[in-house]
Amino acid sequence: MSDDKKDLGDKAKEAFDDAKESAKKAAKEAKESAGEFKEEAKKTAEEFKEGLQSAGGDNKKILAGILAILFGSLGVHKFILGYNKEGVILLAITLLGYATTCIVIGAFFFWIPGVIGLIEGIIYLTKSDEEFYNTYQVGKKPWF
Repeated sequence: MSDDKKDLGDKAKEAFDDAKESAKKAAKEAKESAGEFKEEAKKTAEEFKEGLQSAGGDNKKILAGILAILFGSLGVHKFILGYNKEGVILLAITLLGYATTCIVIGAFFFWIPGVIGLIEGIIYLTKSDEEFYNTYQVGKKPWF
């Protein structure tokens, strides 16, 4: 009976050693794949950074147009294009509308900047890239 226990103990030790070796191999493979993932993530981040730095008129047109349609009442599209004074005006009108919602006049303050943003967003997106660049980035036309 003690030989059976000894054989069982040897088998358990061998199984433990095998499991230990398998764990070491798995850890090594995981480290290698993590290193590959790290390098790929760095490469992707660099590509994104380069693309962000080279964003020209095309990307500003699309970004400003979409933001004007979605958040036009807050004037976000004006800040994107560098029209800070006009952006503050739209934002102030919207905040005034929030402050006066209990009065009927507050509803008009909500609609006016929203409609302006919607119209400007549609105008931005329907212009050609060159026309948008010349009108809003070079010519600095702040409204419509």
